Amino acid sequence: MFSKVLIANRGEIAVRVIRACRELGIASVAVYSELDREALHTRLADEAYALGGQTAAESYLNTDAILDIVQMSGADAVHPGYGFFSENADFARTITDRGVAFIGPGPEAIEVMGDKISARLAAERVGVHGVPGVTELITDPAQVVDFGNEVGWPVAIKAAYGGGGRGMKVVGSGDEAAAAMESAQREALAYFGRDEIYMERYLTAPRHVEVQIVADDHGNCVYLGTRDCSAQRRHQKLIEEAPAAGIDDAILAEMGQAAVAVAKGCDYVNAGTVEFLYEDGGFYYLEMNTRLQVEHPVTELVTGVDLVELQLRIAAGEELPFGQDDVVINGHAIEIRINAEDPAEGAFLPSPGTITKFIAPDGYGTRFDTGYEAGDEISQYYDNLVGKLIVWGRNRDIAIGRAKRALGELVIEGVATTKPADMAILEHDDFVNLRHSTKWVEETLDLTGIRGAQASPPDEDGLVRRETTVEVNGKRFAVTAWVPESGATAGSAPKKRQRGGDSGGGSAGSGKVAVPMQGTIVKVEVAVGDTVETDQTLVVLEAMKMENNIGADKAGTVTEIKVAVGDTVGAGDVVVIID
Repeated sequence: MFSKVLIANRGEIAVRVIRACRELGIASVAVYSELDREALHTRLADEAYALGGQTAAESYLNTDAILDIVQMSGADAVHPGYGFFSENADFARTITDRGVAFIGPGPEAIEVMGDKISARLAAERVGVHGVPGVTELITDPAQVVDFGNEVGWPVAIKAAYGGGGRGMKVVGSGDEAAAAMESAQREALAYFGRDEIYMERYLTAPRHVEVQIVADDHGNCVYLGTRDCSAQRRHQKLIEEAPAAGIDDAILAEMGQAAVAVAKGCDYVNAGTVEFLYEDGGFYYLEMNTRLQVEHPVTELVTGVDLVELQLRIAAGEELPFGQDDVVINGHAIEIRINAEDPAEGAFLPSPGTITKFIAPDGYGTRFDTGYEAGDEISQYYDNLVGKLIVWGRNRDIAIGRAKRALGELVIEGVATTKPADMAILEHDDFVNLRHSTKWVEETLDLTGIRGAQASPPDEDGLVRRETTVEVNGKRFAVTAWVPESGATAGSAPKKRQRGGDSGGGSAGSGKVAVPMQGTIVKVEVAVGDTVETDQTLVVLEAMKMENNIGADKAGTVTEIKVAVGDTVGAGDVVVIID
């Protein structure tokens, strides 16, 4: 077994790996950016080293800095977590060339499966087929138009060297192709460091089902059941379950066997996930993620297998301690991702900021994985996952009830979160009765009036929003009021706040278009003198590795543009003025 493991990541997954190492008696090494100097993962690790920089490119994607720390610390293994370098074959090869173990698959398998085009070809060679798509990179919008006209619309443009919905854009017609390609490439480059893209037919109402596999260096490969990850927004998951419910057991077994075939076909070693789209009784290969998944805890809860421990043991050369016949699925587990996003009635706007209060739920069958505590900051430069609520029940109905109970106990203040949207999903009949699909949240779920609770800055009269409790005739009530910032709340009258439109900033229709969150301007779509319509995109803002279109709050003429590409802006900053 290893003596010291460096975790080339941050946040929740770094904490998860550090804890697994400690349980096995392995020393852990954390790395951190300037913004993460006091982060939970740096405090928990046995050693922590500075990477410098703030953005991901300056810190967690700085190969030279990480390699220097590997050498300085004497680490004999590196765990990449997920995101960042977890699916980067060059990084894995550089690590192993230095005689240090990479806790994941070999670089050759990452290359085959990390390139989504070669991954499709590899799957087809073992008889596993995907949705209609191309096996070459696309470089011209005309390719998208021709493909859509041939196989039908919509078309999905995807990052060839990524996953998790990052860099994915759905194109509904030929007119949208050029803009979608540009946006997909920008997101892919920002998150994965490469901007190559490909395309495939986009199924309109599938369920997203994935299979967890583990393989060792001794020729053994098994699958640990299935997960359903259909509750998504922006092609990124909100709620995941294990096992995938409501699908015939024979079909699930077929998926499992197909996943093993794909893994063996590329000589895969360590933990990985093969993803499928399921629709009308058939399933299609989607991709293989050559890393630990964010949603791995639900598999752990229904199988009793510690996947991170297993990763470490396999990377150290140990043989799998069980075979396929030993895998037993017990009960049902649900994971709820808590992201720093305001549901904003379906807009899901990133919400960076400082967590002022954090109370995690507890109780039977309840687990909460996080990389943050009260006082920590959620930065615009990194992924916005605050934590993961995972529950287990002996059946799906009990798991849903436990998830709602635990979610109700969760308290996060200072930033808006997806919690109210998650609750709306759990309570909806479509979700309870398995009538949802990957587009259900965006196309069917009614989030009208659902917004995330967020700490409010003082208004023009110095009043801030405060939540407290009062007793009336001996009964306790929770109340919200606008009070003086000084905290002298007793006699203060609440002040009604004026809410702006989704574009943020000034009042709706004022023409002073402001951004609703901190971020970086990546595109300006208009020029001074242009005539615009209400909701027309004016600028594109990147926050937490996601692009957000900032639209006009009224029709008129653009009289001033206050930002340029590359500018960093704060929540409420006016970026365009319309007369």
